[in-house]
Amino acid sequence: MNILVGYDGSNVSMSAVKLALKHGELNQTEIDVVRIKAQSPTLLYEEIQKVEREFEDEIENLLKDTTSKYHTHLIVTTQSAGEALVEFAKKNQSLEIIIGVRRRSKVGKMVFGSTAQYVILSATCPVVTIK
Repeated sequence: MNILVGYDGSNVSMSAVKLALKHGELNQTEIDVVRIKAQSPTLLYEEIQKVEREFEDEIENLLKDTTSKYHTHLIVTTQSAGEALVEFAKKNQSLEIIIGVRRRSKVGKMVFGSTAQYVILSATCPVVTIK
């Protein structure tokens, strides 16, 4: 059982990764850093490889001073980011999910949906948010 942290490259998701490390140390568990990439008919394999390399490099650089164990997971899917995170957490029996949240207007949430809202309402494990 690991701690899942959602990562999208934003500053708030970087803070979520750092918080996940603290929780991982307290619980003596590993961290699963998960990035979601939307599948599309025009998405090329080379693009996926590039995103995966950049993602791994970002996390390695962010966590270079830690001794905690972590794994990076790039998930290419047609699901929403929230659905993919919740499904990953269920399959891997995650202890908790840590995600960053950004302030959005009510209209913005209605039009674009809210990954954090979906995860909070649908996850079967505790969810920690950070902003």
